[in-house]
Amino acid sequence: MTSSVYEIIIKKKRGFELAREEIEYIVNGYVSGEIPDYQMSALLMAICFNSLSAEETACLTLAMAHSGDMLDLSPLGFCVDKHSTGGVGDKITLIAAPIAAACGARVPKMSGRGLGHTGGTIDKLESIPEFSTELSYDDFIRIVNETGFAIAGQTANLVPADKKIYALRDCTGTVDSIPLICSSIMSKKLASGANGIVLDVKFGSGAFMKTPEEAEKLAKAMVEVGKLAGRRVSAILTDMNAPHGRAIGNSLEVIEAIQTLKGSGPADLEELSIAVAAEMLCVAGRGSEKKCFKLAEKALKSGMALDTFRRMIELQGGNPRVIDDTSLLPCAAYEEEVLSDKGGVIDEMDCEKLGLLSLELGAGRKTKDDPIDHAAGILMLKTLGDSVAVGEPVAVLYSSRPGIDMRAAADKLRAALTIISNGKNKNVNNILKIIKGIDI
Repeated sequence: MTSSVYEIIIKKKRGFELAREEIEYIVNGYVSGEIPDYQMSALLMAICFNSLSAEETACLTLAMAHSGDMLDLSPLGFCVDKHSTGGVGDKITLIAAPIAAACGARVPKMSGRGLGHTGGTIDKLESIPEFSTELSYDDFIRIVNETGFAIAGQTANLVPADKKIYALRDCTGTVDSIPLICSSIMSKKLASGANGIVLDVKFGSGAFMKTPEEAEKLAKAMVEVGKLAGRRVSAILTDMNAPHGRAIGNSLEVIEAIQTLKGSGPADLEELSIAVAAEMLCVAGRGSEKKCFKLAEKALKSGMALDTFRRMIELQGGNPRVIDDTSLLPCAAYEEEVLSDKGGVIDEMDCEKLGLLSLELGAGRKTKDDPIDHAAGILMLKTLGDSVAVGEPVAVLYSSRPGIDMRAAADKLRAALTIISNGKNKNVNNILKIIKGIDI
């Protein structure tokens, strides 16, 4: 017989492990409205203090995943998904997905919108004229079969448990729990139906997890849950102490993704995109790490990935001419060149401040219903480890927001950079390590 909600709260408060039936009872009862917020809040706080085992976390994740629609991707055969824990200037999906698809992988991806200082893949793609992220199930499957990948918005009834629980966590101080973060992310990935999942887990000033140790703990928890759920999962720990590439903001990031697919993007962005695509191919069973890296590199260098991206844009209703003419993307009404007030080397970049500045310029939203300016954002002309002279341009700001004080915005950008006179130029390594949940 299932315990009462009160008994389950006391059990977890005392540090005991919950049974699968108890976790399912809690999740289903909360989604249906039978369990009130105050009891769920108490349980979430008990979990924050006493954590969950890997088995409990997997049970919670599966119960949340099954609280709504479960996407059936069986018509596609084995397919692989990619998820980022969120960052500033993170346009990796726009590059890695077409690379992996060009190599024969099936990549059906459901993505979200940005909120706060981190951007969303759907917002980036919607800066492309006429591009549609609202696809029927049949169109979604058809496009993946034709091009190898499609990117669509999440369905309204995908993991309703996560929507309710996350909203409660946000206002009860229970966000920073590894098992709860893990179940939130992985429940959506499991419900999205892919057989394999590559997780891009970020750490640093622009990420939710600030240290490599925190990121690794989360990555290992998600990989373990994926294994227990019968999925092939791998995680890459990546550094978000500087933006990936130089662009922050929706149309700016699409332009940089196109440049990278043409072989003329920033070296760090190309390197990370190839690494993520190669790991997607490994998870999809396309061969050894070395072979998959070579496949990914060839797909990028040969233009196959660019052609795949062009075809996906066309099939999702967008104007494929943006590949050859990025001026077709939205343009900002105002721009401001930011000049450095110091000379030396950029020793630190506060990515969170850069993300918040991008939001202030109009590139993001503070609430889910806020409109965004697809042309707004920041183009960094200098990045971590670069030398800079007094009066040298370090960035360009873009906005169409009426009344925006671009000079004040420029001051905020300068404040996000730490420039030291005796610093040395240094190479930034984006990838800390790869955590595999499978033997490849």
